[in-house]
Amino acid sequence: MRLTTGLLSGERHLSQADLQEQVARAATGFKTLGIKPGDTVALLMRNDFPFLVTVFAANRLGAYAVPINWHFKPAEVRYILEDSGSTVLVGHADLLAPCMGDLPAGLAVIAVDVPEEIAGAYRIADVPRLAGTTSWDAWLSSQPPDSSPALPSPGSILYTSGTTGRPKGVRRTPPKPEQADAIMRMSKLAYNVAPGIRSIIPGPMYHSAPLSYSTRTTPGATLQVLMPKFDPIALLELIDREKIEQMFAVPTMFVRLLKLPQDVRDRYDVSSLKFVMHAAAPCPPEVKRAMIAWWGPVIHEFYGGTETGALTVCNSQEWLAKSGTVGRAIPGAEVRIYGDDGQVLGANEIGEVYGRIWDYPDFTYQGKPDERTKVDRDGLVTCGDVGYLDEDGYLFLCDRKRDMVISGGVNIYPAEIEAVLLNMPEIADGCVFGIPDDEYGEKLMAVVQAVPGSEVDAAKVQAFLARELANYKVPHIVEFRNELPRHDSGKLFKRVLREPYWAGREKRI
Repeated sequence: MRLTTGLLSGERHLSQADLQEQVARAATGFKTLGIKPGDTVALLMRNDFPFLVTVFAANRLGAYAVPINWHFKPAEVRYILEDSGSTVLVGHADLLAPCMGDLPAGLAVIAVDVPEEIAGAYRIADVPRLAGTTSWDAWLSSQPPDSSPALPSPGSILYTSGTTGRPKGVRRTPPKPEQADAIMRMSKLAYNVAPGIRSIIPGPMYHSAPLSYSTRTTPGATLQVLMPKFDPIALLELIDREKIEQMFAVPTMFVRLLKLPQDVRDRYDVSSLKFVMHAAAPCPPEVKRAMIAWWGPVIHEFYGGTETGALTVCNSQEWLAKSGTVGRAIPGAEVRIYGDDGQVLGANEIGEVYGRIWDYPDFTYQGKPDERTKVDRDGLVTCGDVGYLDEDGYLFLCDRKRDMVISGGVNIYPAEIEAVLLNMPEIADGCVFGIPDDEYGEKLMAVVQAVPGSEVDAAKVQAFLARELANYKVPHIVEFRNELPRHDSGKLFKRVLREPYWAGREKRI
């Protein structure tokens, strides 16, 4: 048995004292590069120590971190860099390499060497030295530690994609002193933030919830383990060996864990776990029951979004009593259900879900303030979900009002894919939507109408999309139709295409 302290990634270790020194050095370096309060520092990295150092250092200066999904193609990366106004980009060298010819002018690029455990997990060969970049290790070691007082942290700008086809950055207002209690309350309930915990991060930190979990729990943790890539057996080994007490997960991880043979599961002691939070996607009831039976009543769930934070929570006992719920509003939060007429609905009436933590810092969309008003009603915000509150105030989700797919805990907006699809010369019409998938919850399907006389098949459509979009946005299934169902007004009846795949299911998400 090995009990480590500090931060751990593969065989590499970083003490809390070393982490804080690196943060102070990086803060000096960012100051030298001109970073000021309200500015942005972008990241293109997998889970690694420099990821956390960059986020904490930017926040120390009152600047925002902008994590970029490293699955993005160069054009997608460039869009976020330009939209966020980032003047500094820190990234793993192999991820930066394909983007170097398509970066905004004047961008300072700092390249991080790929550590052994990440190279092994992703089968990365040697990456040549990148011209026009600065080495992270050399840059960091040359900076004196910043000794000025840390400014209030504004957090990160997370990009959520969008119904109009372009990702939107959620930019939260820097916190005010009087909002500290609301922030701490949500952090405790959603992430069990407390000193001395032994924690693990199995999901990518460029996602909203894993990032929020990691930045809130790392400073006070006795141990924080960064997994380079989720692997069910590796996770069980680390829980057993390091006596992990808590983690944040998504339902896809539960599915993969439960697929392990019973004799494999029985090899590992998971009794050290005290708190396992999941969110980001609906969890099938049978999966959650099986996880509670295996790991005990340590499974918690919250509902919310990048815009709202965690609005509701529930523990295992509450969920077992009310199977399918995502919990009740946390103290200081309010959740309402609105009908199509804008009226607040009563218990067990289905409508659009709106919520807000009233004392929590508000947000806007980077460069798109008008988009903020579209999700607001009476000061509350919607993530586009449809559901109801029961007579005890427990929230249940039924469907989505927005045209969004959640696959493996990742939000995917079909409009972004459709905008690229319809630029394909051989395609006359097309749409994208989610269909059920046992492992990921949903997977993408495209239904297309080819230009008469063109020679095109599913593989050609997928290859066209993959040139411009991250691979996870490329539909798994492409089906051809002679004509798509459209109203005389031109509106596509996407629900007509989607419904048959969800027939007989209680939930449509």
